[in-house]
Amino acid sequence: MGTGGGEVLLTFEHPYNQTSVTEGYLPNYHLCKKKLEPLGITVKFVEEDDVLPFSENSFDIILNRHEAFRLDEVHRVLKSGGIFITQQVGCENSRTLSKRLLKKELEVDVRNQLTYQLEQARKIGFEILNSDEFYAQLKFFDAGAIAYYASIIEWEFPGFSVDRCLEGLTELHQEIEEEGFVSSVEHRYMMVLGKS
Repeated sequence: MGTGGGEVLLTFEHPYNQTSVTEGYLPNYHLCKKKLEPLGITVKFVEEDDVLPFSENSFDIILNRHEAFRLDEVHRVLKSGGIFITQQVGCENSRTLSKRLLKKELEVDVRNQLTYQLEQARKIGFEILNSDEFYAQLKFFDAGAIAYYASIIEWEFPGFSVDRCLEGLTELHQEIEEEGFVSSVEHRYMMVLGKS
């Protein structure tokens, strides 16, 4: 799910005729069609991961890194004995830094955290095979690096521009001058779920 350009997928060396991928970002989808389909890999476009374009009980394993998903849809397309492996960016990612920079609370989906997802997985009938959650510290040593970071992760810093956020950037710059760095939280979680 969320294959990007397919570079990581190809390192798995899984039989191409037994591999299917989804991608929802149009430029990456076209890249996958051009690069992966000639190898025999099935490529499907998904606008939303609410509905996966595959029949029930299609897959032994589904891999997902940082792509949206709906657990009931994943459960539907997995075969009995199948496994879903996902690593996600959690709802606390960059939240404090975003608030300091934008001067307003970042709207997040609080369901995007491990405890909620595991609870939902159990309700659907998944067996929890493994799970973990981690809050890493990301340090910035320069206000320019913060500005660059905020400009490329627009969903965590909506409406960011240097002009609009000059007050926040100036405050963060001052903190870097005094403390040596500004830190931000990187929130990640992973789950390995099995379907009976």
